[in-house]
Amino acid sequence: MSTLAIILILFVALEHLYFLVLEMFLWTKPKGIKTFGLKSKEFAEETKVLAANQGLYNGFLAAGLLFSILIDDKKVALFFLICVTIAGIYGSYSTKQIKLFLVQAVPAILALVFCFI
Repeated sequence: MSTLAIILILFVALEHLYFLVLEMFLWTKPKGIKTFGLKSKEFAEETKVLAANQGLYNGFLAAGLLFSILIDDKKVALFFLICVTIAGIYGSYSTKQIKLFLVQAVPAILALVFCFI
C-alpha cells in the first residue's frame, strides 16, 4: 500500500477510535450530548447502552483497519474500508444527515481510492 493510503487508513481508524470514546464514555456527558444532538440528558441516559454497543462496533472497525496496516494487507484494508463506507452511507440515509456521510464515508472512500493507486 502507498504511504498516502496508509495515512488515510490510519485517519479513518483514528476517527473510529474517537467515535468509540464518544459513544462508550462520553454519550451522557455534555460533549456527547452536543456532538450527537441528543434532545436531553435523560434521553442520553436511556440510550447509553445502545450507544456503548455502537461504540464497540466502531472500535472493531478501527482495530481491523489498524490490523490491515500492521500486516500490510490491502484486502483486509479494503474489507474494513468498505464496511465503514456502507455504515456512513446508511447512517446518513437513515438519519437524513449529510454530515454523517461527509465525516464517515468520504474519508473511507478516499482511502479506498488510494489503495488502488
